[in-house]
Amino acid sequence: MSSTSKSQSPSVASSTLYPVPGLDPPEMDSITEKTFERYSSNTVKRNGKGISLVWFRNDLRVLDNEALFRAWVSSEAILPVYCIDPRLFQTTYHFGFPKTGALRAQFIIECLADLKKNLMKKGLNLLIQHGNPENIIPTLAKAFGAHTVYAHKETCSEELQVERLVARSLRHVVLPPAQGKSSRSSSNHNPKLELLWGSTLYHLDDLPFSINSLPDVYTQFRKSVEAKCAIRGCIRLPKSLGPPPSIDDWGIIPSIEQLGLHSQKIRKGMRFLGGEAAALGRVTEYFWKKDLLKIYKDTRNGMLGPDYSTKFAPWLASGSLSPRFVYEEVNRYEEERQANDSTYWVLFELIWRDYFRFISIKYGNSLFHLGGPRKVEQRWRQDQKLFETWRNGCTGYPLIDANMKELSASGFMSNRGRQIVCSFLVRDMGIDWRMGAEWFETCLLDYDPCSNYGNWTYGAGVGNDPREDRYFSIQKQAQTYDPDGEYVAFWLPELLPLPREKRNFPGKSYIEQVVPLKFGNTYKQHSRSKYGGRQSGLQG
Repeated sequence: MSSTSKSQSPSVASSTLYPVPGLDPPEMDSITEKTFERYSSNTVKRNGKGISLVWFRNDLRVLDNEALFRAWVSSEAILPVYCIDPRLFQTTYHFGFPKTGALRAQFIIECLADLKKNLMKKGLNLLIQHGNPENIIPTLAKAFGAHTVYAHKETCSEELQVERLVARSLRHVVLPPAQGKSSRSSSNHNPKLELLWGSTLYHLDDLPFSINSLPDVYTQFRKSVEAKCAIRGCIRLPKSLGPPPSIDDWGIIPSIEQLGLHSQKIRKGMRFLGGEAAALGRVTEYFWKKDLLKIYKDTRNGMLGPDYSTKFAPWLASGSLSPRFVYEEVNRYEEERQANDSTYWVLFELIWRDYFRFISIKYGNSLFHLGGPRKVEQRWRQDQKLFETWRNGCTGYPLIDANMKELSASGFMSNRGRQIVCSFLVRDMGIDWRMGAEWFETCLLDYDPCSNYGNWTYGAGVGNDPREDRYFSIQKQAQTYDPDGEYVAFWLPELLPLPREKRNFPGKSYIEQVVPLKFGNTYKQHSRSKYGGRQSGLQG
């Protein structure tokens, strides 16, 4: 840990499992109820006819959900539906890792259970269906005579293809004229797919430039949007969204085993609870209860424990937490407590997350190509045996191994850790960066393609940013962010008996190093080493 964050670092000897958030269920339910009340409106008028569908995707929340709002306004009844798409449980594109690992699958299951619970509080329910959305959504639209399907838009090719398939299938559904009427009358009685933008802090339509003119440097993007864009307020929903259509069987939320995975119990590190109630609980816990927002910038590069950073990333990725809600809570904190560099820095990280989302539109599939958006020609190794030493945390470098073991055990890794292990894989091992990106896709609770592949292309020197060859000196990183070896000893208990100053550099007391470092060994300082990387997006 850095000296600035040490006060927020749990001792190695303390409890090994940290629930995030660290609140009991009744307290989270109370926070959720009060937050929903604050964001309710009695002035919204309902003027639609018939039934509309809300197709939940990566927006597993009630608060600030425009798809829910638009569906309620435009219809007399809403049918919320979530499709358990089997393609999400296949394998990654190049290297055949599980596309969704057991830990993220469990997190999503918890998100769905909480979404169902919160929708029921609003007078609705959640229909759970197993299968491809392009088959399920049109079938439901026809069965219920739904005039519109509302959903939030995605940006990457696999998700866009599903959108196209759903839209195409809906064009083959013909509704009787009486059922086809909506608030916008039309002679065409096919159900419509209406895609809404709801995943970023800044709205796509409000950007001061076209996507094709999006700056290739984050700082230019940030300064431009901060100067020229306003952030839209969170959408207020009526207190009741009911009634839902009459359905005999709403389906059941699957178990891990029903998804073809094996349950993985988290025994050490952070245990994140999925769902909107947990997300709102974590915001309250971090901002208001523990009052940690005021020191976020000083502690955010920590590695051990739940409180060195916000830990919002898994809920942002699943859409259980709205970035605009976080923005409004930061503003409220600044008004009621204090404004400083730390309160701004949370927004700085959210803007990074926006940037990766918009970059994914500009550069499309090149984000996933070996040469990245910059089409860099470089030879990479695909040495499976060497890669597995990195994946399994057996490289002989404690700082790398501890981070990789944390990822496998908990589905999480600090932002600092992500940059260090990325640099080691691509710079010191010379391994194809896509192998690392796909392994992160398997493991991360907070996986989303834009931030994951955006960060990996950036770290591998093939991203849109023109600065190249970022190298993270393991010695420098360890001395700065884990000077007492607490982090590595937590994940590698065999290092615990060693003197603190030797835990990160144990020599022959630890396993043999699988590769020499690009710029020498860990016992020397190298002037070429670069260690100030800033990309994030509230990952750590």
